[in-house]
Amino acid sequence: MKRLRENMPLLLMFIPVIIFYLIFKYAPMAGLIIAFKDYNFYDGVFHSPWVGFENFQKLFSNPNSLKIIRNTLLLSSLNIFVGFPFPILLAILLNEVRKMWFKKIVQTLVYLPYFYSWIIVGGIVFSIFGIEGSWLSHWMSLFKLEPFPFLYNIKSWITIFVGAGIWKDMGFNAIIYMAAMTTIDPSLYESASMDGANKWKQIIHITIPGIAPTIILLFILSMGRVMEVGFDPIYVLQNAAVNDVSDVISTYIYRVGLQGAQFSLTTAMGMFESVVALILLLSVNWIARRFQKGLF
Repeated sequence: MKRLRENMPLLLMFIPVIIFYLIFKYAPMAGLIIAFKDYNFYDGVFHSPWVGFENFQKLFSNPNSLKIIRNTLLLSSLNIFVGFPFPILLAILLNEVRKMWFKKIVQTLVYLPYFYSWIIVGGIVFSIFGIEGSWLSHWMSLFKLEPFPFLYNIKSWITIFVGAGIWKDMGFNAIIYMAAMTTIDPSLYESASMDGANKWKQIIHITIPGIAPTIILLFILSMGRVMEVGFDPIYVLQNAAVNDVSDVISTYIYRVGLQGAQFSLTTAMGMFESVVALILLLSVNWIARRFQKGLF
């Protein structure tokens, strides 16, 4: 009781957070029942006709749904496995900078894109890679080259999409790794230097092992988002020419669920997305626990 009284101010401060999660995170979970019903506005969530797994059968018997799931897995996997090392590399490079004025300038420049909305990022992308009036088309015309449709070619569009996501989030995510590096004992670097270890060996044998728990933790959390490709970047950058690869679960839910009013079908899709993400999260965490690095 004494410890409870001592921590009462902190517990009271935590109450708004609990209320937020109860209202906006846990309470909406009751709406998942729509996935098993033929939902309509008149009968409401709890009185609409029960159809069991009929919505899931419709979902997985539709070739278009399977294509959407494939696209989501493809783009999300590329974002995770291609983009994941970049913040680590950036944090290591910044950690090795000794000129503080230069370090602060670089940090500001690489952190800034995180605070841009995807509308701004999309405008930057179109101003660089668009066919007409873009920076690249201008330079290609100077060299008498035909403009290339970067945003209308599937392979180049995927590269630009993944690259834009890395550029936007890399600087901010590097903060976490730089914070983890501050916990590494500086005497380890001094000892390694006295033993003749150069910077590369110090990074391999001290820095990376020192932040390994943080790397594993963030990788486990990222696997929970493997079925999630943000709506904003897709909606801003997609076009009809690349629809075969840019149509993902988030845009499907928006188009079919909100615009087409097929709420039961898209709820089933959202539930499938969440279940797969949970399974992957638990699986990766189980593997990490085998090496005493698990999240829980």
